[in-house]
Amino acid sequence: MATEKTTKTTKSAKPAVEVKTLEQLREELVTKKADQLEAKKGHRAGELTNPRVITTIRKDIARLHTAIRAEELKEKK
Repeated sequence: MATEKTTKTTKSAKPAVEVKTLEQLREELVTKKADQLEAKKGHRAGELTNPRVITTIRKDIARLHTAIRAEELKEKK
């Protein structure tokens, strides 16, 4: 048993590709919310082929809210 090796895969954080301004983050948030609304409408109508898109968009919106809040706190200091 001690000779068995198990490989553990770990997720690493995505590196930041681009630094965005607060205004750019807010614009992206508006577009993501519109995308989410369209995805929900498509899901209700049965047109959405992959419903996991809704979850992905929701998580992107949460990340944007976090980034916006961090920028706001950074500006206050």
